[in-house]
Amino acid sequence: MRFLRRSLTGLLLLAVTLALLALAAQTVRTAVETRMARENMSRPARERVFAVNLIAVTPEAVAPVLEAFGEVRARRSLEVRAQAGGSVVELGTGFEEGGRVEAGQLLLRVDPTDRQDALALARTDLAEAEAETRDAAAALDIAGDDLASARRQADLRAQALARQRDLATRGVATEAQVETAALAAATAEQAVLSRRSALANAEARVAQADNRLARSQIALEEAERRLAETEITAEFSGRLSGVSAVEGRIVTANEKVATLVDPTALEVSFRLSTAQYARLVDESGQLLDAEVTARLAVSGVDLLARGRVDRESAEVGEGQTGRLIFARLESAPGFRPGDFITVEIEEPVLANVARLPATAVGAAGTVLVLGENDRLEEVPVEVIRRQGDSVLVRAEAVEGREVVIERTPMLGAGILVRPLREGGEAPEAGAGGGQGAGAGQGGGGGGGEMIALDDERRARLIAFVRTNQMMPVDAKERILNQLNAPEVPVSVVERLEGRMGG
Repeated sequence: MRFLRRSLTGLLLLAVTLALLALAAQTVRTAVETRMARENMSRPARERVFAVNLIAVTPEAVAPVLEAFGEVRARRSLEVRAQAGGSVVELGTGFEEGGRVEAGQLLLRVDPTDRQDALALARTDLAEAEAETRDAAAALDIAGDDLASARRQADLRAQALARQRDLATRGVATEAQVETAALAAATAEQAVLSRRSALANAEARVAQADNRLARSQIALEEAERRLAETEITAEFSGRLSGVSAVEGRIVTANEKVATLVDPTALEVSFRLSTAQYARLVDESGQLLDAEVTARLAVSGVDLLARGRVDRESAEVGEGQTGRLIFARLESAPGFRPGDFITVEIEEPVLANVARLPATAVGAAGTVLVLGENDRLEEVPVEVIRRQGDSVLVRAEAVEGREVVIERTPMLGAGILVRPLREGGEAPEAGAGGGQGAGAGQGGGGGGGEMIALDDERRARLIAFVRTNQMMPVDAKERILNQLNAPEVPVSVVERLEGRMGG
């Protein structure tokens, strides 16, 4: 009984305690609700401040650079073709793919046996013609002497006839003697005619001998020329490509065996739109003699070649647009015909323009500038050119103002900002959400293109550049100067590490 009584007393006390606790909670809740109903819990909103990077606008004279893609072409190339058919018996030094040959150097020789025999026969015919010419000339001289002798005899016979006739008139000579003298004179005249005919035949023989000699000389020259056609020589110094002939192969006449290219005479062809082409012509419509830079990425660096605009294509071309421009390269070490390169053309200088980051200009052609009380203002600008990551605008509207480097959807006219100028510090990491967002995007437009290298990484890149044999000396010196600077462009580091495998 005692145990039952104590158990019931404990349960009673526990019930009373729970009831008191519930009453106390209800009382506290009622008091809080009453206090909250009497007080106004709304607090004044706090304006967000965005950190932005700014750039001061300074007018300057800028020569815009027009960028296009082009192909390197050879200004002087020659198809090497076999002039004579036959078996290849000799190949010259360097007659191979990519071989270097000099002007006048032997490239290949076709079997010359048949043409050598023809040349020997032509020389024999020429010797015979020369002998015949000498014989004809001697015969002509003899025929001339015979004619002269016959004429002298005819003169003597004529004198004898005249003397007999004179004697006959004086009665000293008889008619028979006169007739005999007349017959002898006629015979002498007939001999003169015969000698004149022989002289004419001798002269004809001389003419025929001269003609035969001329034909023999022509045949000899042709035989020598055909023999020379068995040897193919280089017309100019250059390199060979498309070599298809080997020793022992039978080639046919006019068969292409190689292509000779002059690697020092190169040009680049590139196509521009009509609007871009209009920037490179003067008032008379003539193409400007603009400077051109050809850029080829090789082994993590850029091979550069300078040149000037030379000419334009005479027609647009079927299915094409714009204009095809040709630029002559002055010196292009490392370039080869067929290379696909980037071409930069320097346009005429534009005065009173400002260079801004491309991220500073909105889609509507406006920029955000810093106004009074650190609030932004939206100003329209005239965009003249877009140059990669930057744009050129007219400087009148923003001259002397500070422009936001990178616009974000949270920035606009009237927004309060915290200016971050060049050389200033970024906001602290614990700043408010608006400040953190603004600083992160502004910093990306300010200095994301440079990087500081540690000693080991810098030494590895420098060693790679110094041991690169394909890099021109001027490009190597330029890259080494960049690598020795405190900060190096990220693009250069990425290209070098990409070429060296990481």
